[in-house]
Amino acid sequence: MTTQDPKLGRLRVRQWGTLHLKQAPEHPFDLILVERLDVPNSKPLWLIWIASDQPALAEIWPKYLRRFAIEHWYRLVRQRLHWTVPQLSTPKQMETWSDLMPLITWQLWLASNVVEDSPLPWQKPMTKLTPGRIANSFAPLLARIGSPAPHPKPRGKSPGWPIGKQRKKRPPCPTVKKGLAKKKKVAKVTT
Repeated sequence: MTTQDPKLGRLRVRQWGTLHLKQAPEHPFDLILVERLDVPNSKPLWLIWIASDQPALAEIWPKYLRRFAIEHWYRLVRQRLHWTVPQLSTPKQMETWSDLMPLITWQLWLASNVVEDSPLPWQKPMTKLTPGRIANSFAPLLARIGSPAPHPKPRGKSPGWPIGKQRKKRPPCPTVKKGLAKKKKVAKVTT
């Protein structure tokens, strides 16, 4: 199919459906080729679409242009929000932790109009704050709002574990041991 884009000019978009890799025949995908017709020697864009529901071909390739925003978000949650740092013991805990990342991102986005820039000594002041700069300025906002949590208890000797309450051990993970491969003995041939 040929289409006209206001920024990129004339485009030819082609699609090959239900392809699969040799090692994974149970996971089909569609291969999409986007070519710019008005620009000579432009490199074609090859895309793979993996989903059960597929929109029209004219709607698929513009979604690829949004990848930069998504990739920057993944970088933010990995580096700044420490998405991959906790060593959680169950998949459910990791799923819950992952569900918090979009919520935290929304909090940062909603706080962008409320917080004031508080740059570190080597940073220049900014008028339009990035999510990282908003996170730097988030602590004073939390101090102004207050916390619904109760005040911390005074220091002293901890009462310890209640008497008679049973402790549960964490479920052990299976240990995988790999031994050295033994060489096969080769029988000598005598003539």
